[in-house]
Amino acid sequence: MTFPLMKQMKAQVAMTEILTKEIFEEKIRNASSICIIGHVSPDGDCAGSVLGAYNYIKNMRGDDMDVVPYLEELNEKFSFLSGYDAVRSERDDRRYDLAVVCDCADPDRMGRFLKLFKEAKDSAVIDHHITNQGFGAHSIVEGTASSASEVLFGLMDEAYFDKAIAECIYTGIVHDTGVFRHSSTHKSTMEIAGKCIEKGIDFGSIIEESFFAMTFEQKKLLGYLLSNLRQEYGGKLVYSYISMEERKRLGAEKMDMDGMIDNIRTTSGAMAAVYMYGTADGRVKTSLRSNTDDIDVSVIATKYGGGGHKRAAGCFMSLDMENNIREISEEFGIQLEKAGEH
Repeated sequence: MTFPLMKQMKAQVAMTEILTKEIFEEKIRNASSICIIGHVSPDGDCAGSVLGAYNYIKNMRGDDMDVVPYLEELNEKFSFLSGYDAVRSERDDRRYDLAVVCDCADPDRMGRFLKLFKEAKDSAVIDHHITNQGFGAHSIVEGTASSASEVLFGLMDEAYFDKAIAECIYTGIVHDTGVFRHSSTHKSTMEIAGKCIEKGIDFGSIIEESFFAMTFEQKKLLGYLLSNLRQEYGGKLVYSYISMEERKRLGAEKMDMDGMIDNIRTTSGAMAAVYMYGTADGRVKTSLRSNTDDIDVSVIATKYGGGGHKRAAGCFMSLDMENNIREISEEFGIQLEKAGEH
């Protein structure tokens, strides 16, 4: 199964060539060593696509193939995925024949692992972010796909598609579609999910334990965020934030931040939602979500060096959260006015 490529920007043509199923297979078979890299603060789709690619390459080349997945510290809720224990969270000085990059809209999103990508002899980039202008030797950017995991499936030879890969692909799709609720869910998305289920995966447990389940610390964090929930424009914009100091008081680690924006987004009457939290390096991670096609949060995120999708985007901002909210609110107001809602 393949998907139509999104229209490439002119800048992309000079930087990268289109990654096809045939080229992807050729790269895998010709490489003696492969690293697989995801984005900073890996979520379900990042984990699913990286480990899906890892298991796929192992199936193609054999268990003794030299392939290593690199991700920042991965949440334990993804420990059921095959390859979880093989993930390296620190960069080494190895030089690989091939770097496979999953779910990264921009090279800088690789964080500490960017050097591995730069020094690899060859590269393949698999993504679905509309803000991705293309990078690497070959890339495929499916802007209409539900997830990078869905794009990855389109590159696979189904002869090597097994239960372990199915768990990864299904997890990635579930997380980036909000359990098939987002507008990025298409017929093709459900067909791939069906193929995963046919492999015998425990799809109910994957949804319950990796998407909905929360730790005690996450429940406390959610309580704090909801008790400090604010709104603008008569409730059309809702937001909440937490400082690094408050995070320490609540014992909220980086991995506990995952999923909070969806609890804010589902506020009745909200067209968009914002969630900000302080980070250990002195910045503010900002997640933006839209509940309507009239509001494109990727436009806002890109103004601060971030990116993403029309309805889901993110960026890093300054420590002045009140000022951040004012600026985002102004950008939101501009889009509301264009949509005739303000």
